Amino acid sequence: MTAPQDEGHKDPAGEQRLDAVVIGGSQAGLAMAWHLAQQGLRFVVLEAGPEVGHVWRSRWDSLKLFTPAQYDALPGMAFPAPADTYPTKDPVADYLQAYAAAFDLPVRLNARATSLTRTDEGFEVQAGDQAYRARQVVVATGPFQVPFVPPMAAKLDPSVIQVHSADYRNPQALPDGPVLVVGGGNSGFQIAEELAATRTVDLSIATKYPMLPQRRAGRDLFWWLTRLGLLRVTVDSRPGRRMSRRDFVIGTNRRRLERAGVRFRPRLVDAEGRTVRFADHGLLEDVGVVVWATGYRPDYAWIQVPGVVREGHVVHRRGVTQVPGLYFLGLSWQHTRGSALLGFVNDDAAYLAERIASRYQQDEPATTVGRSGDGRHG
Repeated sequence: MTAPQDEGHKDPAGEQRLDAVVIGGSQAGLAMAWHLAQQGLRFVVLEAGPEVGHVWRSRWDSLKLFTPAQYDALPGMAFPAPADTYPTKDPVADYLQAYAAAFDLPVRLNARATSLTRTDEGFEVQAGDQAYRARQVVVATGPFQVPFVPPMAAKLDPSVIQVHSADYRNPQALPDGPVLVVGGGNSGFQIAEELAATRTVDLSIATKYPMLPQRRAGRDLFWWLTRLGLLRVTVDSRPGRRMSRRDFVIGTNRRRLERAGVRFRPRLVDAEGRTVRFADHGLLEDVGVVVWATGYRPDYAWIQVPGVVREGHVVHRRGVTQVPGLYFLGLSWQHTRGSALLGFVNDDAAYLAERIASRYQQDEPATTVGRSGDGRHG
């Protein structure tokens, strides 16, 4: 996919000056791009990967969404799968690619943002050797940024094979023999269940999450969540604050994994050589393979705008920061439980689009030089 050749007019230094830059080209960034295109704004989407959907395509082979296809659409284009089916990772990646192409969204590939700074007229984003200047910026890099591995992993013997869930692909890619899976979220449960079909698996869980069935009374879980209004509960409400403190494991449960032969262990507290120790003082010896399903941590070190990130977390209200013109999209519980989900991120994208349009209209008299056509292609 090629981006438009003239997304903005030149400033005196020669860089392109745009109405907006979207950082991140997965579902959140593409939903935002659709709205910006509808407004006729000049913008680019900076995607760090070599193709749209790269992050999805690089997940483990058997990954399935726990949202059925009818809840997986971005604005303007249905997900191409029957209702009540659960897409795997490659169809999701294909959908994102087709979506960007269908709406001719100006995605720049291999364009990882390495710095974001303020300028007199807005912001500057550095991506490789290219600088992008814009009045407004949306950071849509999502919640899954840097894989987290506990420090105790360094105490394991070098002969122990260690893989984070971000790099896990399938059982065949691991050496034969028992596996210790660490992490009790959806990824940990799914990977442990898959591995248990061919080997002994221990699953270490630090936090016990509520477990919800995928279907009840003939309806998918998300039908119920939508019908009951739970996906509209906001994070600043009392029930939203309570819900946001805990995640859920969806579509499986402890009993099902125990039937598959998975041995449950409490929190992992220490490691030495090829032996690990759990919170109940139990030991597991001769560990050969560890899969760390221990989640991700945000990385905002490249954002050099004071007051935006505090103690590693974005300071915002529904994605709107205290810095005029700077927004975030796709964060976990940014506004509701659906804020970071493929089929629900559009609500927040539409909200930010209104804020961006309002600010653009305020600034428009000063930035209309050289506009023509549909506002993107010059």
